[in-house]
Amino acid sequence: MSKETSHSRAATVQRCPDCGSTRLMRDNEAAEIVCMDCGYVISAKLTNRGPEWRAFNSEQREKKVRVGAPVTFTIHDKGLSTVIDWRNRDFYGKKFSSSQKAQLYRLRRWQKRIRVSDAAERNLAFALSEIAKISNNLSLPKNIFETASVIYRKTLKKHLTRGRTIQGISAASVYIACRQCGLTRTLSDVAAASNVEKKELGRSYRFLVNEINCSIPLIKPVQYVSKFSNQLQLLGKVEKLANKILAAASELNLTSGRGPKGIAAAATYIASVLTGQGMTQREIAEVAQVTEVTIRNRYKEMAKHVLFVMSL
Repeated sequence: MSKETSHSRAATVQRCPDCGSTRLMRDNEAAEIVCMDCGYVISAKLTNRGPEWRAFNSEQREKKVRVGAPVTFTIHDKGLSTVIDWRNRDFYGKKFSSSQKAQLYRLRRWQKRIRVSDAAERNLAFALSEIAKISNNLSLPKNIFETASVIYRKTLKKHLTRGRTIQGISAASVYIACRQCGLTRTLSDVAAASNVEKKELGRSYRFLVNEINCSIPLIKPVQYVSKFSNQLQLLGKVEKLANKILAAASELNLTSGRGPKGIAAAATYIASVLTGQGMTQREIAEVAQVTEVTIRNRYKEMAKHVLFVMSL
């Protein structure tokens, strides 16, 4: 079988009829195929399979293109259906007559019925709108929105939404997508953006992780440092020093078995004190959503060993 396929591949390789070389160049502007060794013109009438129009910048290319948007999982029909515009105007901006407006109204109504035909599509359409709302409230990038939509589609395909709220499963999908893409968003952040209780969100999250067998990477304390620095409006040198403190703490095995938020908060506090920023433990605890006692305990553990190692 392998010999036959290799023989067929060798037969399809185009060669120069003059010197037998396979180093051929395809010149689309001149519509020619030329041998790079001897310069023999093999074909002089190539068919241009590209568009007949030309564009000199990205704006002209977007205006002249006649294809639709790419397939996306963020829409329940993957963006393959046609959308009728809500404005009652034609291509030239002229208003429609009353009879044409009535006809467009009927077309829009039937289009909505056709796009969402059964209960599963209605469920998916409502869930994707909830995921879009949560993503907008948290200012999440497009890749997380897409990943959360794929996770919910897997959940719906396995019929795991029965007996559970769509809002809870949607919020859990967003949180799983944030964890998989390495974006630091806590359960409290997602719960506040989705109007879902934190307890219900945690229950839905654990359920999805066990049922769809998705890999969830562990959150590292370094991921929280940049978040805390942005929220506290600290200087860049504070964040850089906090990352160095965390690197030294991980080498000494001081971060294992402890919460990443507490470790990151303590490192941020130490860095702010050393750089003269003067952030209090209460201010950092409010941003990190941990207690002052946690920061104080982690600070004592890290101050004994980490600062000594960094001074060497």
